Amino acid sequence: MDLTGIRTIPIARRGSKVRLEHLGPPPDPKLPIGDFLHLLPRQLAADGLRHLVTAIVNAVSAGRPVVAMLGGHVVKVGTSPALIALARRGGLTALAMNGAAAIHDFELAMWGETSETVEEALGDGAFGMVEETAALMNEATAEGERAGIGLGEALGRKLDQLGAPHPAQSLLATGLELGLPVTVHVAIGTDILHQHPTASGAAIGDTSLRDFRRLAAALRGLSGGVVLNLGSAVMMPEVFLKALSVIRNLGEPVTSLTTANLDFQRHYRPTKNVLERPTQGIGTGIELIGHHEIMIPLLVALVLAGLDRAGGGEEGAAVARAGRRRGVASEGSH
Repeated sequence: MDLTGIRTIPIARRGSKVRLEHLGPPPDPKLPIGDFLHLLPRQLAADGLRHLVTAIVNAVSAGRPVVAMLGGHVVKVGTSPALIALARRGGLTALAMNGAAAIHDFELAMWGETSETVEEALGDGAFGMVEETAALMNEATAEGERAGIGLGEALGRKLDQLGAPHPAQSLLATGLELGLPVTVHVAIGTDILHQHPTASGAAIGDTSLRDFRRLAAALRGLSGGVVLNLGSAVMMPEVFLKALSVIRNLGEPVTSLTTANLDFQRHYRPTKNVLERPTQGIGTGIELIGHHEIMIPLLVALVLAGLDRAGGGEEGAAVARAGRRRGVASEGSH
């Protein structure tokens, strides 16, 4: 091939996706963690992280919902203290989790340890057969059915009743303390609790269904809000999509929304049910791939720093708490 006839263009005519102002500055070890965003390039996921931090800060300052949905891995790798710090600052208006997250949270609150080695226990049928976890959590579920409350609140009450030694590290206990809706969403047969004779399908179904309605109530006023999916590949994206459909069906306008999925790999349902479908035509879905034990504490630190700079964190927290009280009070009508 003779290339002498190649036609070239000047670089000034070529469109470029990367410019000098997009590059990150040299790292400065003296900067506090809250200034980390200033060290990032203005590209791709770095811009996504910037957008997400700003969206959460703005939502908190405006008293709009900020809802975090959790998978079990998020709790067992140690990110609960970061989320609790955000909740105490008014940075979360509701927490929703699957059954595995609730189990890890309950065990950490009661005994300061969780997460068995499945491979070692499965061979002789010992996997999931710990007596105390199943006895207490199934008992709490039955008590929740009798009291007409959701599963998350029932588990939080149980920890309080038992005088759990480590409530400060528990999302369930902190939710009860703050009046923060903490909901638990369970599929029958997915959790180790269901292997025990004390498990009641009626109680599990009743309390988890009640929590579905509580989550829908927590999504009221979602325009301008943020929904975070943290490490749930299936359960929470499906539950969220249905709860969103419920509030829209009942006349709740959702005209602007930011969603985010933080996980260590991409999954179909979070992409479709959290990032794409809910925000179509009205907002932005942000995907941040990375290890939970790094990404979640980092995100929380950046949001807390943003609230400090905005100066509206405490006011936003008061608005958020008032909104939570209204949501919890009105949920009983469902």
